[in-house]
Amino acid sequence: MPVIAPMPAARPARISNQRDGAEAAAEGTSVDHLTETYRAHYRSLLGLAALLLDDTASCEDVVQEAFIRVHSARKRVRDPEKTLAYLRQTVVNLSRSALRRRILGLKLLSKPMPDMASAEEGAYDRLERDSLIKAMKGLQRRQREVLVLRYFADMTEAQVAETLGISLGSVKAYGSRGIAALRVAMETPA
Repeated sequence: MPVIAPMPAARPARISNQRDGAEAAAEGTSVDHLTETYRAHYRSLLGLAALLLDDTASCEDVVQEAFIRVHSARKRVRDPEKTLAYLRQTVVNLSRSALRRRILGLKLLSKPMPDMASAEEGAYDRLERDSLIKAMKGLQRRQREVLVLRYFADMTEAQVAETLGISLGSVKAYGSRGIAALRVAMETPA
């Protein structure tokens, strides 16, 4: 089993497979392909997790756990071309789980969370970002996921549909409703 390093190094030479394509496809995604996928897409998956979560440590944990799960289930991913989509879906699902655990932890806290920093401590762009984050938190879960994947992760609507496991029409509907809700939320004074 290859060692997965936290920071991908330069791409190694492609290892040729001695078996024919049908036999390799029947066995699922190879460890070598998963290692290549890690090196090529670790940072983009980390960025995806960062858009759904808010701290670096959780993002790294989510991405590492996604690779571990895909490695464990690599025989079920018959088409190596779908490995990245499977990883994205796993990152989204693990991010949801992390947020659920946080919400439960916040409900169990006995004391309230401290207030946000005052306006004097931040610049105008910080205020804009905070209002966008607040508006995003006010969206429905699916609307938020579609907007994050579509506009922040720069995925196509088809990729978003595949990642979330919903239809293309649903992606368009959630996206347009989410943008409309953001416009309303950003225009109203707080």
